[in-house]
Amino acid sequence: MAGIRILLIDDEAQFVATMAKRLRKRGFSVLEADSGREGLRQLEGDPVDVVVLDVGMPDMDGIQVLREIKMHFPRVQVLMLTGHADMEVAISGMAMGAFDYLMKPVELNVLVGKIQAACSRNRKVGEGSGLG
Repeated sequence: MAGIRILLIDDEAQFVATMAKRLRKRGFSVLEADSGREGLRQLEGDPVDVVVLDVGMPDMDGIQVLREIKMHFPRVQVLMLTGHADMEVAISGMAMGAFDYLMKPVELNVLVGKIQAACSRNRKVGEGSGLG
């Protein structure tokens, strides 16, 4: 996991703190943001490999944040977190370029696997035919 940088964007502070702590124990470098706007500000100055993005947030919803990430940071992979009610939104996020989506509550091992898969895809795109 060394070298993989993650940004967690979720308005549930306790979830972010707990998940960040658990991911750091697994060797990831983790940044935290409690809103979509804060997450986008952090991306401006601190590049990451993967964003773990909550779909349902009050200031900017996950789809708005995803759109901004893909416009300004196209190589960043995005994993969307969704509750049952937001499933259609998460699926539309996939159509906009999200790597995948996960249901909350998410198991750490599942999240770690998706993060690793997203990073593998990102590295393949970067090393590929020069089109990425």
